[in-house]
Amino acid sequence: MEDFIGRISISIQKGKVDINSPYPPDMKGLPGAFELTGEALENGVSANDILTKAMIPAMGIVGDLFKDKKLFVPQVLMCAKAMNSAMTHLKPYFSSGEIQKRGTFVIGTVSGDLHDIGKNLVSMMIEGSGWTVVDLGVDVKTEKFLEAIGDNPGCILGMSALLTTTMESMEKSVRTLRETFPSQKIIVGGAPLNKEFANKIGADLFAPNPQIAVEFINSL
Repeated sequence: MEDFIGRISISIQKGKVDINSPYPPDMKGLPGAFELTGEALENGVSANDILTKAMIPAMGIVGDLFKDKKLFVPQVLMCAKAMNSAMTHLKPYFSSGEIQKRGTFVIGTVSGDLHDIGKNLVSMMIEGSGWTVVDLGVDVKTEKFLEAIGDNPGCILGMSALLTTTMESMEKSVRTLRETFPSQKIIVGGAPLNKEFANKIGADLFAPNPQIAVEFINSL
């Protein structure tokens, strides 16, 4: 079992998606996260062990390296792609209840903003940490955030804004959400934001990078 766990973990950390993936060059032609996860399940490794002993720790390492600027966005996206390829094998086990998700994380880019790379990175990192992610996409109106929170009681909400002009939209959304769901946990992120702005609008956390968001929601 340990051999499969270690190899899946390394594949995710290096962004090796499958045997046909040319990235990274030093693993060309080798099986990736997709094949190794399938083989592990066939050889009796439990889905829960693959998630908790290989995937979650691997994405934690990736997140720390990204936070320390030792990995960059293209590399993290490949790691997340490898994680998602492994996750395709595990999804039936979530449905059956054999694997318990940690909770639900709802995320969207605020109204008027069409940027999604940062949002997608956060989504992938949080899913790799064992959470169900509901991605609302971009240009998300306040009403859609309200509906998603209502549909997912107890969820944690993430909001992204990449333009200074849409920070006002974020502020309005947070204030409206607070009126309806006073205790809702809200994380905000995006290049123009800072901790002071997050405090001012009533968010629970400003996440300057995905790993900060992961650590916060796992602490809950």
